[in-house]
Amino acid sequence: MDVPFLYPGDRDSLDDGLLLAMAGDLPVHSCMGLPLYSDQKLIGLVTIDSLQAQAFNNINSKTLELIAALSSATLKTALEFKKLEMSAQHAQELVQELTEEALLKDGGELIGQSAPMLALKNEIQLVAGSDYTVLIVGDTGVGKELVARKVHQMSGLKDKSLVHINCASLTETLAEAELFGHTKGAFTGAEKSRPGKFQLANGGSLFLDEVGELPLSVQSKLLRVLQSGEIQPLGQDHIEHVKVRVIAATNRDLEEEVRKGRFRADLYHRLSVYPLKVPRLNERDNDALLLAGYFLEKTSRKLGIRQLKLSKDAEMALTDYSWPGNVRELEHVISRASLKAKATADKNGIISLDKHFLELPDKSLIASAENTGQASQNEAIQTLDLNEATQTFQRHCIVRAYEQAQGNWSEAARNLNIDRANLMRMAKRLGISVKKTLHS
Repeated sequence: MDVPFLYPGDRDSLDDGLLLAMAGDLPVHSCMGLPLYSDQKLIGLVTIDSLQAQAFNNINSKTLELIAALSSATLKTALEFKKLEMSAQHAQELVQELTEEALLKDGGELIGQSAPMLALKNEIQLVAGSDYTVLIVGDTGVGKELVARKVHQMSGLKDKSLVHINCASLTETLAEAELFGHTKGAFTGAEKSRPGKFQLANGGSLFLDEVGELPLSVQSKLLRVLQSGEIQPLGQDHIEHVKVRVIAATNRDLEEEVRKGRFRADLYHRLSVYPLKVPRLNERDNDALLLAGYFLEKTSRKLGIRQLKLSKDAEMALTDYSWPGNVRELEHVISRASLKAKATADKNGIISLDKHFLELPDKSLIASAENTGQASQNEAIQTLDLNEATQTFQRHCIVRAYEQAQGNWSEAARNLNIDRANLMRMAKRLGISVKKTLHS
């Protein structure tokens, strides 16, 4: 450490004129400077002035080193706090930016002018300004997540974080840790403490997607948060308080789930303070064409196409189709059709999507196929023994339920009123092999 600088006081004044509290010259006769080091780097300087000459001459050098060391530690701590403060501010700004980006994802607007959609928009505007818990219900693919983002965007918490969690992806053993956090060593594999989604969303909104999939053991703890704002991370003795606006969504009939004992009645009533029903696409008049136009514009930018448009027969096909997969299915149909049309057209021109690019089944063909399939099934049952006939019928029911659930085994199991694990075992025993496909 450098030796402190001592001025002996052999001049009348050391005044630099920078003392704001006193006009004129200040007769400083002694001064001392202590360099402040941290990790062998100079980080600051302490200066001490006195009106008496040789005021610091009798101070022990060890005392000066101690003063310098304490001052260095204090300054370093202050600098670290400032750095953390700036880092926290940056993190907050980043969260706000990412939240805004998430809110604007897929356009950030609910597209549609049908009566059901106009009614839904009015309901969203009405409830968004309150602090009510919102339960969004609707079939798979109708746009429940977009509705949740719209509720948050129109609320007083729009500048706060919007945290999303898919409850269907949570195993029973990890659901509590994901929602409420855990401490280091709370369970096998917990190598460090980790905040839960409620802690991350504190002061903002939490979107619980597919809330109907939550295990019963976790539902009681979720109810506690909704009632009192109290959470207790796994492995932690004390309780924490959070203030979070909960927005939940499900494609299940929760009233039916309550009757069957698969969902807590008290939690259902806590979640459904203000329910929002998102209509199916086939209930929305001509909204399919409005949405198709939006997806065409979005896809043309993604694929670098000057312009995409629908032919008349394609428009008729879109309006006639029943859309069991709702808006999500429509987006995938437009994306695939655009890619196929691009491969056969002039890259610099206007590309028109004809009906054959959509690859939508014709109504008459669907009815014919269903009748033929039923007839084939009846014929097969008549020619097989009881065991084979039973297996044929089970195989048909499972495949049909899987297709109607669009590849979601959990939903297929619910529709068949059977446990998912049992359904998977039965499908394997019957030799049902489903090839999963990914759509862009």
